[in-house]
Parts: sequence; structure tokens; C-alpha cells
Amino acid sequence: MTQHDSRDRVASERLEQALAILKQRTATGAMPQAPTIAALCRLAQVSRNSVYRYHPDILAALRKHRARRGVFTDTRTCGGLPAQEEVRQLRGRLAKIAALVDHFYAAYREARTLLERRERELADLRRTLERRPSALPSSRASPQV
Repeated sequence: MTQHDSRDRVASERLEQALAILKQRTATGAMPQAPTIAALCRLAQVSRNSVYRYHPDILAALRKHRARRGVFTDTRTCGGLPAQEEVRQLRGRLAKIAALVDHFYAAYREARTLLERRERELADLRRTLERRPSALPSSRASPQV
């Protein structure tokens, strides 16, 4: 057995003890909310990463306990809204953003067309002015009367 295996075993034992304590606190009402991964890790003095990576059985047991209490960890909530409601709202926002993008793209194309026409008209005007003879200022002084 390597040192890593013995540390894993010790961490597993601490996590199991911490889970048992959290379950007991939840059952007696000492802990009104369902236990969380953070609470479990604090009690067992184990990092959350190691729980997710090396102890999926403890994680599954905690999720099972939370599900029995009516707390579903698979349904992510944001601001009290279930995930499906949040997705519906985000899709609505996405549709509005897509409409705005379409509107601004159409405005861009129209402005580009107008600018191209203006540039052509200015180029035509410059060519016309270059062709027209212009009067040269007289170098002679005008006769005095």
C-alpha cells in the first residue's frame, strides 16, 4: 500500500464520519437546511476537488440524502428559478438579441450603400470640377479711370 492509498483511506473515513454527522444534524433539526458539499468538506477537512475526484461514492451518498429531503442537486437554480424556467428566459433573451443583431446589420448595410453612393457622387463631382476650365486671375493691374 502506498502513502497515497493510505491518505485516500483516511480521507474516506473522515468524509464518511462527516457525512454521518451531517445526516444526524439534519435529522435532529440542528441543521435546518440540507447538507452541502462545502459543509461536508469543512467538517472532514478535505478539499472539494478531492471529493469530486477521488470520492464519488461519498458524493453520491450526499446527493441521495439531499434527494430524500427534497433538495435536488441535479436541478440547478438561479435566483430561485428552476433550470427549465431559466433556459426559457434565456432563449427569450437570445431571440431578442438575434432580432437586434438583424436590425443593426440591416442598418449597417443601408448605411454602407448610402456611403458608397455618396462617394460615387463626390468622385463624379470632383471629375466634373477638374474638367471645367477655371478663370485665371489677371496678373495685369486693371486700368484706372
